[in-house]
Amino acid sequence: MNITHTKLQPFPLSPPLNHHALLSSSKSLPLPRKLKHAHVKKSPSFASALYRKHTLLSYGCFGISRSRIRNSISEVEEEQKHKPVPVKRAYPFDEIEPRWQRYWEENRTFRTPDDVDTSKPKYYVLDMFPYPSGAGLHVGHPLGYTATDILARFKRMQGYNVLHPMGWDAFGLPAEQYAIETGTHPKLTTLRNISRFRSQLKSLGFSYDWDREISTTEPEYYKWTQWIFLQLLKRGLAYQAEVPVNWCPALGTVLANEEVVDGVSERGGHPVIRKPMRQWMLKITAYADRLLEDLDELEWPESIKEMQRNWIGRSEGAEVEFWVLDSDGTETDMKITVYTTRPDTIFGATYLVVAPEYTLLSSIVSTKQRESVEEYQVIASRKSDLERTELQKEKTGVFSGCYAKNPTSGEPIPIWVADYVLGSYGTGAIMAVPAHDARDYEFASKFDIPIKWVVTPNNGSCIESGKAYSGEGIIINSSNMNVGLDINGLSSKEAAFEVIEWAEKNGKGKKKVNYKLRDWLFARQRYWGEPIPVIFLEDSGESIPVLETELPLTLPELDDFTPSGTGEPPLSKAVSWVKTIDPSSGKPAMRETNTMPQWAGSCWYYLRFMDPRNSNELVDKAKEKYWSPVDVYVGGAEHAVLHLLYSRFWHKVLYDIGVVSTKEPFKCVINQGIILGEVQYTAYKDTDGNYISADSAEELGEYRPEIIAEERVLKSGEYFVLKDNSNIRLTARAHKMSKSRGNVVNPDDVVSEYGADSLRLYEMFMGPFRDSKTWNTSGIEGVHRFLGRTWRLIVGSPLNHGTFRDGTLVTDEEPTMEQLRALHKCIDKVTEEIEGTRFNTGISAMMEFVNAAYKWDKHPKALIEAFVLLLSPYAPHMAEELWSRLGHPDSIAYATFPKADPVYLKESTIVLPVQINGKTRGTIEVEKGCSEGDAFTLASQDEKLSKYLDGKPIKKRIYVPGKILNVILDRQSAKAGSIQ
Repeated sequence: MNITHTKLQPFPLSPPLNHHALLSSSKSLPLPRKLKHAHVKKSPSFASALYRKHTLLSYGCFGISRSRIRNSISEVEEEQKHKPVPVKRAYPFDEIEPRWQRYWEENRTFRTPDDVDTSKPKYYVLDMFPYPSGAGLHVGHPLGYTATDILARFKRMQGYNVLHPMGWDAFGLPAEQYAIETGTHPKLTTLRNISRFRSQLKSLGFSYDWDREISTTEPEYYKWTQWIFLQLLKRGLAYQAEVPVNWCPALGTVLANEEVVDGVSERGGHPVIRKPMRQWMLKITAYADRLLEDLDELEWPESIKEMQRNWIGRSEGAEVEFWVLDSDGTETDMKITVYTTRPDTIFGATYLVVAPEYTLLSSIVSTKQRESVEEYQVIASRKSDLERTELQKEKTGVFSGCYAKNPTSGEPIPIWVADYVLGSYGTGAIMAVPAHDARDYEFASKFDIPIKWVVTPNNGSCIESGKAYSGEGIIINSSNMNVGLDINGLSSKEAAFEVIEWAEKNGKGKKKVNYKLRDWLFARQRYWGEPIPVIFLEDSGESIPVLETELPLTLPELDDFTPSGTGEPPLSKAVSWVKTIDPSSGKPAMRETNTMPQWAGSCWYYLRFMDPRNSNELVDKAKEKYWSPVDVYVGGAEHAVLHLLYSRFWHKVLYDIGVVSTKEPFKCVINQGIILGEVQYTAYKDTDGNYISADSAEELGEYRPEIIAEERVLKSGEYFVLKDNSNIRLTARAHKMSKSRGNVVNPDDVVSEYGADSLRLYEMFMGPFRDSKTWNTSGIEGVHRFLGRTWRLIVGSPLNHGTFRDGTLVTDEEPTMEQLRALHKCIDKVTEEIEGTRFNTGISAMMEFVNAAYKWDKHPKALIEAFVLLLSPYAPHMAEELWSRLGHPDSIAYATFPKADPVYLKESTIVLPVQINGKTRGTIEVEKGCSEGDAFTLASQDEKLSKYLDGKPIKKRIYVPGKILNVILDRQSAKAGSIQ
């Protein structure tokens, strides 16, 4: 039988089957028409099944066994399973983004030249120095980075010289602890972590000048950190002292207050004690007044400034002396000096409190009470300052067994030891006035100490029972003519003045300004930090600064960097490094083995970014003068006090010695909100395993929480309930992202699925930049659709195989007035919102423009180009691609940002109220300057108004342009007409 063989046409499935490989020795028959198009109406799986059936029928005609055919088809289908499945994209971000990132890197697009044209305005925008952890970025990190990148790109396009650098705060405890746990040198883990962070940041398209990248761990960098320390040392601002610290024997190091929780280390839960140790201190208190006063000049959040004011804690008051009494009530030669901000209340002081670490306590305490006091001191040593001063905690204390004399009333008052008083604040002792201080009232009530009222409110109101009155008022019960002091009837301020004057005159005290701010503890018993450039002569112990010409003093290589456990820092193990010779005297010496805290390198990095490769000085004076201060500094509010305060302190020292030209380092600080993990739904079960409602779980007492998947949850009014039992109410809460909670979202995953531009846009669109927001992965789809719509508006819909045409759909026509108004309204809004860091509303304005543009038949090139420029700071990859397709050979990064023309911002139409016989019946939209006749015609055509006007005789029309149209009907004519 003679049969004509026809080549089998490929069947367009997804993924396409390789039909030609089915039978290598046979020719194929054409598929039926309905089979060719089966995939249009049915799923690929249905079409595949239909294909199998057709093949079996067709090839059965030629004597080929069905089993062979089945085996061949199965082999092909198995092969297709392992082939990559083409992904349908809203736009080809997976091609665009890597291409433009390579372009930027190869062309160093965002490099800020060392020598810029200083006649141009400058803009220095900076992110708070990140610590490169091994976990890499999560989606909360890019929030601030995206904002600064938008500002940097925006200012470049406005013609500014922009400094937008990035670097790494890479010394510190986390890297060292990881090194100890794994046996890996911290340098290796740090370099690996930096590499990961850098690649992630580059994948998000941030326009950093990577030529200026720095790390605090580079000797070329910490040479200048050590140089700054030597300048502090020269000026007496760095000194050594033995101070009580949080010592963790298990970790073998001193911990900051923030690293101690409930008396144990935050890392590992090891016991922490307070013990005195020799430490380097920086005299930040010498700058307390300047740090306080200069806050007023800064464009910072008021909450941050207030936190710094409270941390500095300047107060005016008096130091007053209370003489200790012996067992028969006679004054001894010992005295306790207290600091008080309320000398007006001194007659109400019914007891004294000294801190457990008070220097004279061992001399004051009675023999009978010594054991109790010593036990209490041990307990107090396990608490951090934060725990001890917490207002909500129950007050504890122990009686010293001794008394002192109130210098004004002459009465003996007991001396107590209590941990709510700190040895590091004031004199380490207070006069307790329980009637007028809440903490003292609580303590006195607990230990049955007398309470004496000496202030009454100015308005004569009654003092609330069971509470202290801490306000000012009129002084009562405060007179002792034996000592020559009577302040009854005076106001609090007048009385305070009188008491201070009396104390100074009689040698009982003096006026005093005090601060809560303590000197900065600047030493750590760790390996991974900057070496302190000081040596100690072996014979005398005298400290000698390392010569500036010998800097950097580099960190020695150590194989064993575990803590010694004795208090000796790990660097003490580097014996050959520790032993040295004093170059000036030739005497044997030992190097300092403590290292600097992590704060050191991050105190001044913003200056090094201005001149990162200068080996001769910290920063070139001309460069510093041009770039200072930082115009916008973005980071978390958690750095409000320590980092920002320390940076300001170092900057002021550098200002005093002529290194910097400004009094403050950061002109404007912005705190971004926190991105919380996705909402977590929790149900509760009783001891029998039955679900109970969240509102009754607490009453029940015993319950077990259970995380519920979102698909099992239903929103019911204000609450969330179980979908299959609406009586079971759930709790819904978003938590801060953390590995322990398992709610961390990796930006790499988001970029892979939606693209970097979508991630950038979503983080800016979630809500106001400064507010906390909850991450919702499904929410990113909205901004991704917007970018897809933007792409299709300009480039067109995808072609047959999902690819897009080259070029664009724009035309060379002149824009219409309507289009120009829409564009310039968008320009005005986007510009205003970027400058105000209201990025979410800027995105909304661009969305409105795209919605309007879809209604236009044609899209003039001039119009689209301007819109792409607006989009560029937000979605730089897409903007670069579109800019290139619009015929521009250069990067969009330095193209001029469009300006709104006021001509097109004026509204051309107004809403005009229309009255019929003086009663408003509706409104019409008219052009400004509309004539009376045109306004009446529009009113007559209006569906709502026409029923009042159609066929009605009109007596007159009253028209006030831009204000109102009043149509007066002729009722007489209407009546006459109806009679006829």
